[in-house]
Amino acid sequence: MTYLELSEDGGGAHKFYETIVSGTRVTITYGRIGEAGQTKVTDFPTEEKARAAAAKKINEKVRKGYASAVRGVRQRRPVTHRTIASTRSTAQQAPVLWRFDSGASAFGIFVDEERCWVGNQRGDVYTVTHSGIVTGRFRLPDGVKCIVADDFWIYAGCDDGKVYDLSGKVPRAAYEIAAEVDIYWLDIHDGVLGVSDRAGRITTIDYEDEFQWARTGQGDYAWMVRCDEDAVYHGHSGGVARYDASDGALVWHTSSADQVLFGWQEEDAVYAATARRAVHRLAKSDGRVEAVYRCDGPVYSCATSPGGRYVFAGDSHSSVYCFAASGERLWKLGTGCGSAFSMQFLDDRLYIVTTDGSLACIDASETAIAAAREGTVPEPVDVKAAASLPVVEPSVVLETVSHAGDGVVVECVREGERLRVHVATPGYEAWNVQFPKDIREAGARYLVEGVRPSGRGGFYRTYGEIRRLL
Repeated sequence: MTYLELSEDGGGAHKFYETIVSGTRVTITYGRIGEAGQTKVTDFPTEEKARAAAAKKINEKVRKGYASAVRGVRQRRPVTHRTIASTRSTAQQAPVLWRFDSGASAFGIFVDEERCWVGNQRGDVYTVTHSGIVTGRFRLPDGVKCIVADDFWIYAGCDDGKVYDLSGKVPRAAYEIAAEVDIYWLDIHDGVLGVSDRAGRITTIDYEDEFQWARTGQGDYAWMVRCDEDAVYHGHSGGVARYDASDGALVWHTSSADQVLFGWQEEDAVYAATARRAVHRLAKSDGRVEAVYRCDGPVYSCATSPGGRYVFAGDSHSSVYCFAASGERLWKLGTGCGSAFSMQFLDDRLYIVTTDGSLACIDASETAIAAAREGTVPEPVDVKAAASLPVVEPSVVLETVSHAGDGVVVECVREGERLRVHVATPGYEAWNVQFPKDIREAGARYLVEGVRPSGRGGFYRTYGEIRRLL
């Protein structure tokens, strides 16, 4: 058994790596110091190959700064939770149609044509219809930092360092971020994940959950990351930077918008919400400031209507704003349920998640806003989750089937030290398949509803339920 630790001052790495060789089996456990960590077990054909593989892993860690240690001497560091003050708005009340109390402070929100997703610091994720009916509940192992979508797939990034795919009936761990990365925010594009963290870094991870590149920004914390086909946009205490998506090369950096607390993007622009009471619209091409949207307090979140016609913002005083694209303030109203940590606009409605854990639906139509500014607002409906609503947790247990039927068969194969998944059904390219790592087993075959090629090609992504094929 070899036990190593890497602990850096100033909020840096604080992790362990333990290797146990028992005959032909190598057991590796790694994670944050003071926590149970994650365990991977690999069997080798001979004891010599097992010892050689373990030695290789240990030497890699030593080169990265790990050193021998005694378990239990260093203590666990707490994971950073976003604690930001929120005061009551003095503005007139916004026309809130309904609100749902998720039970804890909430950051994660995503809204599509079918439903709203909200995730809170307790690890709960709820789905709510646009009319305010709670339809589902997931319980993840740790606090939800954010919820993002990538085409069909919905992902939740959590404080346990994992990103869970919520697209099926059961959450599956899709990505495992390095143990030292204290996630602040994440975004995803075509299977490639971008992660901003407490140390001001940006890290990208590919569809196989493998490290691509990392860069340290010119700030000491980083709340903003937005990804598109060509670039990753990173906002931190020192400004906003654009990196090339393929290799992480710095394209531009601007300090015009610093102390960034949130980010948004449109096709040609990124929006940086800052503690300096403003949202900045920056051109994606060169980072120049195209417009500034002035608020009356630090801005915790922002969003736009399609094409950036309207820009919305939420401040630390529980107020929400609407601006014209040019920067003209059109209105400011109070939420009545805390400051908006995240927001999204869809079909004349502004959806927010707040410091008091509420998911609220605001009628942002011209008629409703005009009435609110005159003092007339609807009585918001307080949405409740039914006591009988089942709680769905992550699982590695799979239903088994004996016939493929209309599904697609994929097979797990060993390639060196890694397990890869390929499509076994005829007629598909010989590409790897994005597939949850914690249910991969060499030689096993699985039945999925279907696979789709990634936007850039080169790999497939499964969708629908995953079953074990006997």
